[in-house]
Amino acid sequence: MEQHAVEQHGKAQRAGLTVVVTTMASDSHTWNLVFLQLLLEELGHRVTNLGACVPDGLLVAECRRTAPDLIVLSSVNGHGFQDGLRVIAALRACPELAGTPTVIGGKLGIAGSGDPARRRALLAAGFDGVFEEGVSVPEFRSFVDSLPAASGALL
Repeated sequence: MEQHAVEQHGKAQRAGLTVVVTTMASDSHTWNLVFLQLLLEELGHRVTNLGACVPDGLLVAECRRTAPDLIVLSSVNGHGFQDGLRVIAALRACPELAGTPTVIGGKLGIAGSGDPARRRALLAAGFDGVFEEGVSVPEFRSFVDSLPAASGALL
């Protein structure tokens, strides 16, 4: 799809990111994904919502197919830490996705949020951001806004 610059008040607008939003294989929750999709679309990004209970292989295949600018993993069942470690290893093992910004958020453990060791472990494993429950939406938005827009394309 060819993109063109659109003049709005004399300024060209940057194209939004292509974002994949998903849960992991063990997580059947969807409202968190709907919220993230709507938030990201409101910010001007194009979102593919893979839904709940996404197997690792399907996630990797869809990300290879769509070549997203950002991958957002969300969990609310408390298994996000363990699942996230497995999923990030699969994403980083794929050469096409090794450098794709990838974040994880939600309820990542059953012992509550804010465990600095858990956050460090997820970052060390390859995540670019960790947003546990209780972290503000503005912090997530700030991270997303810091990413380069779709290869510098203009809308």
